[in-house]
Amino acid sequence: MRFAQWVFAIAGIVGIIILTPMYFLENRIARDQPPPITHPEIYYGFVGVALAWQLMFLVIATNPARYRLGMLPAIVEKLSFVVAIAVLLALGRVGGSIIGFAALDGLWMILFSIAYYITPKM
Repeated sequence: MRFAQWVFAIAGIVGIIILTPMYFLENRIARDQPPPITHPEIYYGFVGVALAWQLMFLVIATNPARYRLGMLPAIVEKLSFVVAIAVLLALGRVGGSIIGFAALDGLWMILFSIAYYITPKM
């Protein structure tokens, strides 16, 4: 269970560190990766939901056996981003800078899956 505790705790902390600055980067993203964000509710909604998941990862880390079932949607959360970026990349709709973030989520997805399988059921 220590593996799951560490994986989910680190994932939550890293995610918070990566996502929180996005609340203050809308203008920079518009400059660096035009066009400007035309639907800020979707942008800020994404950031908020993603941050909520980071908090859930921290909750899972407190007691992986108790929250083992929560690991399944956590895996899906990572898988959905990896698949979306892979498809968008194949269609030429995203740049290379996002690939690193998708790769990181792919790594977390694998680690979450391992944690799920080695964490005993309650």
